[in-house]
Amino acid sequence: MANYQAPINDIQFLLHDWLKITEHYKKYGFEEAADEELINAILEEGAKFSQEVLAPINQSGDEQGCQIDGHEVTTPSGFKEAYQQYCDNGWPALTSDPEFGGQGLPYSLSTVLGEMVSSANMSWGMYPGLSQGVIEALHAHGSKEQKQLYLPNLVSGQWTGTMCLTEPHCGSDLGILRTKAEPNENGTYAISGTKIFISAGEHDLTENIIHLVLARLPDAPEGTRGISLFIVPKFKVDDNGVTDQRNPVFCGSIEHKMGIKASATAVLNFDEAEGVLIGEPNKGLNYMFTMMNAARLGTAQQGQALAESSYQGALAYAKDRLQMRALSGAKAPDKAADPIIVHPDVRRMLLTQKAFAEGNRALAYYTATLVDTELKAEGERKEKALKELSFLTPICKAFMTETGHEATNLGMQVLGGHGYISEWGMEQYARDVRISQIYEGTNGIQALDLLGRKILMDKLHTLRRIQKKMKYFLKDAQQDKQLKPLASDLKTLIRKWFMLTLTVARKAGKDREEVGAAAFDYLMYSGYIYLGFIWLQLAYAARNKDADSDLAKSKLATCQFYFQRILPRVKTHAAAIKSGADNLMEIDERLF
Repeated sequence: MANYQAPINDIQFLLHDWLKITEHYKKYGFEEAADEELINAILEEGAKFSQEVLAPINQSGDEQGCQIDGHEVTTPSGFKEAYQQYCDNGWPALTSDPEFGGQGLPYSLSTVLGEMVSSANMSWGMYPGLSQGVIEALHAHGSKEQKQLYLPNLVSGQWTGTMCLTEPHCGSDLGILRTKAEPNENGTYAISGTKIFISAGEHDLTENIIHLVLARLPDAPEGTRGISLFIVPKFKVDDNGVTDQRNPVFCGSIEHKMGIKASATAVLNFDEAEGVLIGEPNKGLNYMFTMMNAARLGTAQQGQALAESSYQGALAYAKDRLQMRALSGAKAPDKAADPIIVHPDVRRMLLTQKAFAEGNRALAYYTATLVDTELKAEGERKEKALKELSFLTPICKAFMTETGHEATNLGMQVLGGHGYISEWGMEQYARDVRISQIYEGTNGIQALDLLGRKILMDKLHTLRRIQKKMKYFLKDAQQDKQLKPLASDLKTLIRKWFMLTLTVARKAGKDREEVGAAAFDYLMYSGYIYLGFIWLQLAYAARNKDADSDLAKSKLATCQFYFQRILPRVKTHAAAIKSGADNLMEIDERLF
């Protein structure tokens, strides 16, 4: 069985040596968090909880799954006790507003905790994870009374929350949703309809579950312009916050899934359930995007987190498993065979895992600092952070989950036949992470968002600004002899990236199908280049700290591996993009 250990040393390097996180916190008013000892203490406690409480119930939770009896769902053994300990430790309140019982710490700190939780037990992490999005949506768009009524218990973890979007006949196309909201005489609404694929939609961890539900008012316009957002609690909440009356929203079933089996994915039936409107009518989709964007970054991190878990398991196995002799001669002559880590192909797989696990961790942490900035900054600085965050969100969600899936499959491969059987835990990582490419907007949807909205509709403004920042860093990187050739390669790719974007834009002006045809390859192309930028920064920071340290040597070696063996994948993506839409669209559907 895999034994997860939080990579504290790498996390501290990223926060303190690369991101200069205490300076970042001081700059944006997080004075309490601008203390390296406090940050390290939070990291250590988060690591302890993840390793000692969550990791031991990951595999057993997968084996037991969730059970439904009538409308009630029971989580696997140990999940409820772990959740109570999570709340007792104050983790749900880490980043929330102190006015409602939160600790007011930066979003970027919760990102670090989120990685450790997902690495240790992705299924368990789904329960408190979605509550954060509900908290953010209510904090941003709820009325004063709604905030006072719901936020304290959500912030403390006494209640959890969900987002209810998908229906049996519609997934990402929310414009055709059918759930109805009929006005009641008391100012509330009767919500009726069925929502599916609702993560943590029903469970036994908390006394109440607060559902945020998209529905249509009777006079709502068609399409996405006619969607409103409602608070629909499992148990009705009176003006004093007391929950005693069951609302008619019931779990009809839970899904039998490939992975994350310990996370209850519910079918929820709303039968004139009482709900209250958030904000203005017909603006629900705009409000829900506050929650969806947070969920997309959380999903991105799941891809990275399980890449890390799988890498740890594969690395430990590769150092221990004896198989054949090295082609250049015995490396462990005192043993019957050499450990498989001496073989080039095993190293190829391990280094690919390492490049994605560590590189995407850095990408996730950097993106989280943009959230900090967007929340605290003002004026032009706030707007720039928001633009960059919007640009990177679809890249993070899709690229980090695609490469996370690749990394977990490589982890299985390193173990060979042992990777395919459940005792080692490696196949669970591959099953669990697979959903991350699908939910919170499939990766194809993310690709369309990046190319269509964040690039073409933005007229390449944000892309230009990001590439300018990348080129500015390359001037420093080129001063390092070891990094100079890599910096030169990246500079060339940045220019090609821009020219390829212009090519797509010109083609899209003549045929709109070109956007859809190019989108996925364009996102992956962009992700590989941006991760190259990240890896160059990591190698540069590590070498500046101490070029002779094992850390610096490891970062440099992995950076070189990434540039020489992974980054060339962009050539294939560029070729696919340039091939155009015809090879996809001209074939008659009868010929498929």
